[in-house]
Amino acid sequence: MAKVSVIGAGSWGTALSMLLCGNGHDTVLWSHREEQAEELRRTREHKTKLPGVRLPEEICITSSLKEALEGKDVIVLAVPSVAVRATARKMNPFIRYGQLIVNVAKGIEEHTLTTLTDMIEEEIPNSQACVLSGPSHAEEVSRNLPTTCVVGAKRKETAEYLQNIFMSPAFRVYISPDMLGIELGGALKNVIALAAGTADGLGYGDNTKAALITRGMAEIARLGIAMGARPDTFYGLSGIGDLIVTCASVHSRNRKAGFLMGQGRSMEEAMDEVNMVVEGVFSAKAGRELAEKYKVEMPIIEQVNRVLFEGRTPAEAVSDLMVRDKKIESWDGSWK
Repeated sequence: MAKVSVIGAGSWGTALSMLLCGNGHDTVLWSHREEQAEELRRTREHKTKLPGVRLPEEICITSSLKEALEGKDVIVLAVPSVAVRATARKMNPFIRYGQLIVNVAKGIEEHTLTTLTDMIEEEIPNSQACVLSGPSHAEEVSRNLPTTCVVGAKRKETAEYLQNIFMSPAFRVYISPDMLGIELGGALKNVIALAAGTADGLGYGDNTKAALITRGMAEIARLGIAMGARPDTFYGLSGIGDLIVTCASVHSRNRKAGFLMGQGRSMEEAMDEVNMVVEGVFSAKAGRELAEKYKVEMPIIEQVNRVLFEGRTPAEAVSDLMVRDKKIESWDGSWK
């Protein structure tokens, strides 16, 4: 049994605390708001995010970072990507040397273009930051529906240790050394999901969605390879797997926000209606900046940025994608 703390009592953090507790670990769930912590302690239910799912009595729920962090074997950081840096900074005084911190948010910091694990190690230099990612909606994990994810770590021994911590009969975990590829796939699939949702909102069909998924994955892989990630990562769980589920699922907040924009809502109206953090909106600018930095063509992510921030209509963005110059899908030099 390990002593584990989950920092962040949103839907994903809550679901992971239930998984870890079910695996027999001594589990603490931290909320940044005492009123939320008190409600979760009293009702044992996250009524707004995971209605009908009961939290085990064994999970300790607190709003004290000191209580949540001290003496833990593993800390799971489950706050939204935009809150990772500030939360890590607050955590720093309570972190022991060599502390394992598993990031489960998906994003890239705008302007600095820093991955979330690098950001954690910047703010907590004495920690070992790792990543857990993959096609894993909290609504399904909390109900023990079969799910697979991947853990990325710098050392194989660390990855194997975390694999054992998270693995359950309903939650299968693979391991990988390619933390960069895992994080890029997890962050940028949210941007493509906005595009897929927008296409649904416009009333387009399965052909359109399939095109966005496949060409979106090609864009993410091109960028990742240019940055030094492994190509096969993008055809695994944190790449095509996460992209498919986020573009298609009724649970996907990014798809839902895109759908609303396709129906005519503004970005702000869509985010308000979703009422959860829409990570793709924050990752879109970073994706565009990375494309410019590494000189990689990413037309879908470019058009998403134009819709989000430059007043382009979704229909105009789709038209721009369709009338681009003719391209070869793949090229290995075999044609003479």
